[in-house]
Amino acid sequence: MIRKNLYKAVFFCTLILSLSCSKSEDNIPTNLEVHDFVWKGLNAYYLWQGNISDLQDRRFNNQNELNSYLSGFATPEILFESLLNRPEDRFSVIVDDYIALENSFQGINLSNGMEFGLVRYRDNPTNIFGYVRYVVPNSSASTENVTRGMIFTTVNNMQLTETNFGDLLFGSNTTYTIGLANYNNGNPIANGTAITLSKSQLQENPVAISKVITDGTQKIGYLLYNQFAANFDGQLNAAFANFKGENINDLIIDLRYNGGGSVNTATYLGGMVTGQFTGQLYSQQVWNEKVMAANPASIFLNNFTNEIRNTDANGNVVLQESINSLGLTRVYFIVTGSTASASELVINSLRSYIDVNLIGTKTVGKQVGSITLYDSDNNFRRTGGNLNPNHTYAMQPIVFEISNKDNVNVPLGFAPGTTLPGIQLSENYGNLGILGERSDPLLDRTLIFISTGAKGFQTQKSNGSEEIYNSKLATRASNDMFVDVIK
Repeated sequence: MIRKNLYKAVFFCTLILSLSCSKSEDNIPTNLEVHDFVWKGLNAYYLWQGNISDLQDRRFNNQNELNSYLSGFATPEILFESLLNRPEDRFSVIVDDYIALENSFQGINLSNGMEFGLVRYRDNPTNIFGYVRYVVPNSSASTENVTRGMIFTTVNNMQLTETNFGDLLFGSNTTYTIGLANYNNGNPIANGTAITLSKSQLQENPVAISKVITDGTQKIGYLLYNQFAANFDGQLNAAFANFKGENINDLIIDLRYNGGGSVNTATYLGGMVTGQFTGQLYSQQVWNEKVMAANPASIFLNNFTNEIRNTDANGNVVLQESINSLGLTRVYFIVTGSTASASELVINSLRSYIDVNLIGTKTVGKQVGSITLYDSDNNFRRTGGNLNPNHTYAMQPIVFEISNKDNVNVPLGFAPGTTLPGIQLSENYGNLGILGERSDPLLDRTLIFISTGAKGFQTQKSNGSEEIYNSKLATRASNDMFVDVIK
């Protein structure tokens, strides 16, 4: 695991220049405080810092020169974007509300509980329809009996299009009405049913389904896992306790809607699947040259562990328990184009040790991770009495690249049947089935794969429809992989 002392050892403002880290000494104008935080945070930690000319340590001779440069940017967001290594860096973000960001990492978001994908019409690609992936319990959507597989084409009586879906579904409105439709082979037709949904602060348990499926004489564990959220590590471990007690023969981990999360949790999950590799290398990280030079190489190595040990912001232990390990030598993952970051880390790390099989479609391809940086004199950390009270900006910049024990990662994503053994099979928006049941075509095909051992391709096209977005991407923690120890 990345250790806390990494952040104690690695704090840089500049190596040569006299740009102080203390705002009280720097005489930074109030209107430039956020800009100053952006530049110094990226200068210290950004993975590509050495390649960005305006982030070089010798770029400015003193704080006044830096202030002059920063004053040329109208907003922190514009400055932030100007300093990134786009397009290679697809994932760094800045937020103006770190509370919302922290909540999102715990599965808490402003939501009506309807998780959905957005897809182009087959014959009119400027029009968009939504399909319901699943519904979060105890939400507005669950109360209104929204179910997986429902199709909607309008919001507040307006047809969804590629230009208006953002405002209609993810704007400031907390209540909207969806108009349902029949799928009609990718060209939906309204059916006259409307449902009004309201958003609230909602926490989702990512351990959505955990069950044992009996297939002939075999017992197969099935886990639908939707986010690597550290505050649910206990529930994840409990699911594996049940699998272990049931003495399962095989395991299916459904990551089709999992955009990632905590690297620590991803390491724990690897230990739950296996258990025979405790202490061996699980994954390894590469940070920028300044970070790497300031720390021993062992700091960047993540090993299999047999214990969960989570702490709060003050270092107090909030969960410490033995990992329930299955000792498996093979595992099956259900994946899609929404499977990213920490999900891909688990796949990549385990394939160095056991047989890994994939069913679904190509994953996102995110082999880089981030940390949360706050405007604080305390090494950009959240704790202490020196967090800037004048704003709530935070950054989530890419700061490391991660690979497996063989020093390999797959930046273009894992393709079932190509990158790893498996079955290529798309979700059919007109026939999604029920998650956790054999009516779900992806689960059914995985069970057949396990029972027959047949490998290769089985392609199920979604009638030419193209998915362009999903509701998880609109959350603060979308497709993120992070080390969560700046405390």
